[in-house]
Amino acid sequence: MTITEDIWVPLAALFGILMGYGAHIVTTAVRIASAQHNAKQMLRDAQRESDALLREAKLHAKDEYIKMHDKFEEETRQRRTELMAYEERVTQREVNLDRKLAMLDKKESVLDEKIQAVAQKQVELATREKELEQLRQEQRSKLEEIAALTQEAAREHLLSRLEEELQGEFGALIRRKHDAATETAEREARRVITLAVERYAADQVNEITTSTVQLPSDDMKGRIIGKEGRNIRALEGATGVNFMIDDTPEVVVISGFDPLRREIARLALERLIQDGRINPARIEETVAKVEAELDETVRAAGEEAVMELGLRGVAPEIVRTLGRLKFRHSYAQNVLKHSIEVGHLMGLMAAELELDVQLAKRIGLFHDIGKALDHQIEGSHALIGADLLKRNGEPQVVLNAVAAHHGDVEGESAYAPLTTAADAMTASRPGARSETTDLYLQRLQKLEEIANSFRGVAKSFAIQAGREIRVLVEPGKIDDNEAMQLARNISKQIEHDLQYPGQIKVTVVRETRCVEFAH
Repeated sequence: MTITEDIWVPLAALFGILMGYGAHIVTTAVRIASAQHNAKQMLRDAQRESDALLREAKLHAKDEYIKMHDKFEEETRQRRTELMAYEERVTQREVNLDRKLAMLDKKESVLDEKIQAVAQKQVELATREKELEQLRQEQRSKLEEIAALTQEAAREHLLSRLEEELQGEFGALIRRKHDAATETAEREARRVITLAVERYAADQVNEITTSTVQLPSDDMKGRIIGKEGRNIRALEGATGVNFMIDDTPEVVVISGFDPLRREIARLALERLIQDGRINPARIEETVAKVEAELDETVRAAGEEAVMELGLRGVAPEIVRTLGRLKFRHSYAQNVLKHSIEVGHLMGLMAAELELDVQLAKRIGLFHDIGKALDHQIEGSHALIGADLLKRNGEPQVVLNAVAAHHGDVEGESAYAPLTTAADAMTASRPGARSETTDLYLQRLQKLEEIANSFRGVAKSFAIQAGREIRVLVEPGKIDDNEAMQLARNISKQIEHDLQYPGQIKVTVVRETRCVEFAH
């Protein structure tokens, strides 16, 4: 390689580098120019958009300004109209006030004239009274001279003669007024009672001593009776009523004098039929559950009675005690229905006599509440009921009327005789009560009391309309031999204490149960 080549090669390389660098510079300049052009274009576009937005904003602001200005003008015009109307009313009132002031001034002047005239007449009247008093004194002096009596002596003489003449007339007048008042009172009492009886119509249906339970099929009768009759014996022993299963299709009749026992038996049998498991253990378990749930039924009956009469603020204990009256009877008349009827009748009579209707209804409903407790507490049911009501904060007028409706205490208000009258009205209605039925129930209760009085008796039930007494004994206290002797002793005691037609069968049931639990 020559020297010339050695020089040209580097020069060529340098030239190439310079050309590359120049091309890069040119390319960069072109890109910068293009970017600047794009930036200017974007600035121009942004300027145009901002100008368009500004013009749009100005137009929108102008529209809003015009709307607000129009609204302001409209409100100003309305306010101006209202102010003008108000000014007109004020002006009219000022005119009316001026007119009234003028009239008052005129009336005041007339009144002053009348006051002056009255004052003048008072002066004249006082002068005339003095003249009359002077004349009266002169006349009295002349009369005393003529009669030779002073004023006091003449007054006493005149009054004594008037007293003698009027004494007989006063006696006759008093007798006539007394007779007229008595006749009017009796007529008014008849009217009020008659009106109350006519306005209140209550069904009078004696409670029957049987209940029926519908069966799904006649096959259920065999399951109720059980093997060798063990199920039906368990039912009768647990409930104390008689289950009559005859040829009547799909019906079991429950007979018993105690409505509470009948209801327990009916509910228990219905549950057993629905459950399908009928055996002595299940029967006792179901009967126990029904007895425990009966408290809710009693409370519901009491609440229904309170709601029917529209009473408020009745204590829970009173409500529950009222519900127990649903299962109490007096001469075959349901005591709760009787109490509700007395409440309605007292309300009607109180309305006629302008007394407190709600208070009268309250007394009527509560008047026999003691009958729910009289088998537990000694004494009259009226006084027992009044004591219960007193413990629950009832007012004195209620306590007195309840306690006095059978004459145990003196009545302190008009509600006491109303209670007595309404109680007698419901009891004396045709068909309301049956004395024969009540005596029958008393005989059955006495029959059970005789059996329960013997040692070792757990409980006893009068069934078959009183023709049989079934006695359940405690097997730990009475053995089989003693059970036989107990049946004989009970029958002898019944013969001694009761009078009854036919014969009474005494059945003593002694059952030993062995229970163990597998763990």
